[in-house]
Amino acid sequence: MRHTISVLVENKFGVLTRVAGLFSGRGYNIDTLNVAPTADPTASRMTIVTRGDEATLDQIVKQLNKLPDVMKVHDFREGEYVDRELVLVKVSVDSKTRTEVIQINDIFRGKVVDLQPESLTIELTGEESKIEKFLELMKGFGVLDLTRTGKVAMPRR
Repeated sequence: MRHTISVLVENKFGVLTRVAGLFSGRGYNIDTLNVAPTADPTASRMTIVTRGDEATLDQIVKQLNKLPDVMKVHDFREGEYVDRELVLVKVSVDSKTRTEVIQINDIFRGKVVDLQPESLTIELTGEESKIEKFLELMKGFGVLDLTRTGKVAMPRR
């Protein structure tokens, strides 16, 4: 089962290494990891997506809370949070497929950020399922390259 964990940490050198080390040292995998400063410049928020049963998740949360630079850990439950992901995807196009790719992009409310004779680079944000569906459609045209941010999340309250 996938879990989204929000970790508020002190914005200090080495914190990311300690958190990642906690996961790798105990054999837990990180599916996605996003770290950025918050409105408070002394704090950063880490959004971690991982897999495991409830016992594994409880263990992860307990271990995270023991780290010295961790201020708060929140295991998000379904419906308790808003999340988004960003993807930049470079798609192969020619004069015949360019219009079709742009039409699909418009349906998904993406943004063309680079236009070349044989490719389009598209920026798309949304929930993970939206990103996955868009990428599935783009495979038919030829995905030349892509990069994803991983999930970012905030509590609803």
